[in-house]
Amino acid sequence: MKTEEQVPSRRSFHLTMIRLLGGLIGAVVAAPAAVYLLLKPKSDTGENLVEIASLSEIPAGKPQEVVYYRTRVDGWKRIREKTTAWVVKNSNEDAVAFHPACPHLGCAYHWDGEGGEGAGDAFVCPCHASSFSKDGAVLGGPAPRPLDRYVSKVEGGKLLVSSEIKKVS
Repeated sequence: MKTEEQVPSRRSFHLTMIRLLGGLIGAVVAAPAAVYLLLKPKSDTGENLVEIASLSEIPAGKPQEVVYYRTRVDGWKRIREKTTAWVVKNSNEDAVAFHPACPHLGCAYHWDGEGGEGAGDAFVCPCHASSFSKDGAVLGGPAPRPLDRYVSKVEGGKLLVSSEIKKVS
């Protein structure tokens, strides 16, 4: 007995093509999702130090707000942003860089070095009247802790600051 070769029908051909097309569309959609879920994104480790000032330009003992640019890595995106730090120079080889937000509610504080109204010779937060000494210690107000400091170091007379913050208790 001779068996006839089975010739695929038009219907089975179309079903096969629809299934292949559906699988291809599913793979195209799943590939970016798999990359997102399985590959680790870049992260800012805070180890990148940025030169923000020359210590010779900062007066000793008088806090100065320094504006600088840094590159922040957020997931797969690199962002160049303008930011500030309050710098207090203790000596030619030592300086402290403070984060510009009050530890109470994150308001921007300022240096009141006039000696007149207010705290005088202190960092003062206008939101709830917290005040801090030159070394960041709480002098008064509702602030729960001293000013936060950036991880920093001095190399060759230049102050280098990281985006990493040291919370001082």
